[in-house]
Amino acid sequence: MSTIEPPKRLLFGPGPSQVEQRVYDAMAKPVVGYLDPYLFEVIDHVRSDLRTVFGTKNAFTLPISGTGSAGMETAISNFVEKGSKFAVFVNGFFGERIAEMGRRHGANLVRLDKPWGEAFTEAEAKAFLEREKPTACAFVHAETSTGVLQNPLAITKTAREMDMLVIADCVTSMGAVPINVDASGIDIAFSCTQKGLSSVPGMSPFTASDKAIQQMDARKDPNLVWYLDLKLLREYYENKKYHHTAPVTNIYSLREALAAIMDEGMEKRFARHAKAHESFVKRVEAMGLQMLVAPGSRLPNLNTVRVPEGVADAPVRLKMLQEHGIEIAGGLGALAGKIFRVGVMGPLADEKQLDVFFDAFAKCLKG
Repeated sequence: MSTIEPPKRLLFGPGPSQVEQRVYDAMAKPVVGYLDPYLFEVIDHVRSDLRTVFGTKNAFTLPISGTGSAGMETAISNFVEKGSKFAVFVNGFFGERIAEMGRRHGANLVRLDKPWGEAFTEAEAKAFLEREKPTACAFVHAETSTGVLQNPLAITKTAREMDMLVIADCVTSMGAVPINVDASGIDIAFSCTQKGLSSVPGMSPFTASDKAIQQMDARKDPNLVWYLDLKLLREYYENKKYHHTAPVTNIYSLREALAAIMDEGMEKRFARHAKAHESFVKRVEAMGLQMLVAPGSRLPNLNTVRVPEGVADAPVRLKMLQEHGIEIAGGLGALAGKIFRVGVMGPLADEKQLDVFFDAFAKCLKG
């Protein structure tokens, strides 16, 4: 039986993003056991570098085995108890997902909704939180469905004053824009490996403050999700006690992706993504197209372009893929058929790669 031969793509979608070659190389290395001392050496490197990229000194920082949605459910299942009031800021598809997870875990869910494509203001957050007085709140730092980058302090300022836990979805921001978990007043943050980190899908970087861990340890009812119970996972990462079979190859890949970021330098990496975003917007506007999100709230590495009148997005995306080997995505939920979602991350956050993209994009829009 022949081996698989996947087609070569330029991944300009919202994720997975283009993978660094050194990450692929790392995945070809020999697998060791999940309790092998060598694996824990690799894990120690991963945990240290994750703290740097998250912008935190949290001791409790580790990779969850599973994609970003596993990180999301880890946050909800460990820090939102049944019957507790849980406030969610919803301005996109993934804010909706957090709210749904909170509902399923039995929280007393309250939500503040805003049109998709807009960010929350400090005044809106303050009025909402002071009215509802929840024990925990959650927001999406980088909303993948809309391309909005939320200013954390607009939400965390009031939340910290009221002594509630703050959960942040950093799935699309990590590795491409600053998160600054500690300075931003975030207690619990989760991400993924296949977007700004330029690795493969399969793990969810996770961090929690000492305050959050203390509250978790004090809860009376056990986490209903055994696989994502952080008390049990801590025994594996801290005390090397078997919990589940860790995805060794994925840990290798994450280690190498983080090493690539450290080699480039965090500030240089952020600046490169910001510069690529500025170029992207200028090129879009030069074509007579419009961005969905207003300046000041745009997520640099995930750009949302309004589909021009008279154009169907699906045929354009299919033509990009079939004729040029370029993947882009359409809108989700309320924005289905209304926007193109274009990821400019990692190796593709580069002028030469943008030349390739826009040459193909212009051709495919013409039909």
